[in-house]
Amino acid sequence: MNKQTLVNRKNDHLDIVLDPTRATSATSTGFDAFVFEHCAIPELHLDQIDLHANVFGRRLQAPLLISSMTGGAARSTAINANLAEAAQRLGIAMAVGSQRVALETAGDQGLTEQLRQVAPDILLLANFGAAQLVRGYGLDEARRAVEMIEADALIVHLNPLQEAVQPGGDRDWRGVLKAIEMLAGGLSVPVVIKEVGAGISGKVARQLVDAGVAAIDVAGAGGTSWAAVEAERAASEHERDVARAFANWGIPTAASLLTVREACPDTPLIASGGVRDGVEVAKAIRLGADLVGQAAGVLQAALHSSEAVEAHFRVLIDQLRIACFCTGSVDLAALRQAPLLRNSTS
Repeated sequence: MNKQTLVNRKNDHLDIVLDPTRATSATSTGFDAFVFEHCAIPELHLDQIDLHANVFGRRLQAPLLISSMTGGAARSTAINANLAEAAQRLGIAMAVGSQRVALETAGDQGLTEQLRQVAPDILLLANFGAAQLVRGYGLDEARRAVEMIEADALIVHLNPLQEAVQPGGDRDWRGVLKAIEMLAGGLSVPVVIKEVGAGISGKVARQLVDAGVAAIDVAGAGGTSWAAVEAERAASEHERDVARAFANWGIPTAASLLTVREACPDTPLIASGGVRDGVEVAKAIRLGADLVGQAAGVLQAALHSSEAVEAHFRVLIDQLRIACFCTGSVDLAALRQAPLLRNSTS
């Protein structure tokens, strides 16, 4: 696929995701099924609640990840710079969007060592698709992706549904697990596997961890639906009808998180997929997440400035802190033990 085709596709994706009426799944994330038991006497000072997290040797000020997002080359450069600057000021993690364009063409999308210079202290994750692993990608491309931005880890994203409904998508997924195992065994940084909005089952997560994967991002249903995005891009009514049937497909984020944590009790987990606010961040941590990611929710801010991105996440951080306060949780370890109830009204 040539550079212009790839860039056009990324621009289409960005335009559609910016309009939630065209891209958001009608499936619930599942977080509304849970409510925290309110603690009316927290015996805490709000300002002293500790939100620090440690992942892959990096200390984060809050357990938040700016999840992978992308667009055409011109817009991606500005988006990535704004995200990195905000992440550095906030002390949170950042995952870049797919580096396929940068790896296969002359366009770097702002994904160079300058990104690390802007954000020297953050947990930074490189990224490309698992489908490329059976189309020639291997350790060389993985190392290039990591070195390109001096990343701490590499995300390999799983998007079989999107590829199946996308015109010209990668249909052959035979050998992907074995390729992931070889990558995890040969790369000098941790390999993280994430879905892109359809969730990961406990069975698949266990297979991945047994193959050497260091962390899982469940990226469940309830946020952006890439089947719905591809339906919007479809060139024919046939393609549109096929894709639309899968707009609400997937494992809801909360359910995916629970089943993956049960299957992989000692594996670092990232919860993403439709996370709306800091209260849902708190619920995700209580259900087993080590980090919580958000992408589409901050995309509009990322188009404007790093200050807008920072302001967006400061709201989430304040919400998370208050959720800790009102459950009597002095830190994230305590939050993971906070009483969580089934919501009788959900």
